[in-house]
Amino acid sequence: MAAAEYATLTTDDLVTGEAVALDLPPAGLGIRMASALIDVTVTFVLLIALLIGLIVAASRADAALAEVATLAAVILSFLVYPTALETLTRGRSLGKLACGLRTVRDDAGPISFHHAFVRALIGVVEIYVFFGVPAFFSALLSSRGKRLGDYAAGTYVVRERVKLSLPFPAPMPPPLAAWAASADITALPTGLALAVRQFLGRLPQLDPVSRATIGHRLATAVSEHVAPPPPPGTPPEAYLAAVVSARRERDAARLAREADLRRRLASRG
Repeated sequence: MAAAEYATLTTDDLVTGEAVALDLPPAGLGIRMASALIDVTVTFVLLIALLIGLIVAASRADAALAEVATLAAVILSFLVYPTALETLTRGRSLGKLACGLRTVRDDAGPISFHHAFVRALIGVVEIYVFFGVPAFFSALLSSRGKRLGDYAAGTYVVRERVKLSLPFPAPMPPPLAAWAASADITALPTGLALAVRQFLGRLPQLDPVSRATIGHRLATAVSEHVAPPPPPGTPPEAYLAAVVSARRERDAARLAREADLRRRLASRG
């Protein structure tokens, strides 16, 4: 395996707090069209229901109020509903739930209200005003299947229903346990953490030259986030394993403390 393999890592992978690459692939055009068809159908059903309800409610008033009710139904159906749904479900609409899809940020993190709102706003134009033609050609030409709303919001859609095979996390090397316990180790950037995890998981497959080259380069990059340095003569792979293992243990302890605090607060309430 050449060293260049780790030089081209991007944030296309969905990564957990432990920097475990779940490698959820971008959704294909066909399944996105199926998801969009479900969402469009639901939106129009909601629009019709709201129009009937609001117009009936405003039927005894003047024409101006009926126009306001119609505009409110359109805004609720095409903008408020999809924005609220994707915000509350962290990137899942009804169509995406049915098709096993999810919208994520370009860095693979969960989307927020801002992302959902921009996607819905642009979607009104590219999907409903122009009958989905801009969205179709944009997704067709994009390597991630991104429509115009995804480009504007900084998001893309991934498939969640995929089989994953993850290497077991690297254990803490016993000779470095004491050093790692007292070292200051900050969170590693996503791409670097993923590269380290993949390197350690593929050590048996690497030839000695590639192992030494990649290990030295990764250790140099990781050293910018660790102080003090490891004991002299520490092999790069042992150093990397100690760093990721220590970060994993600290993150797990932090999450456990937060969960315990939530339980105590809930019990008091």
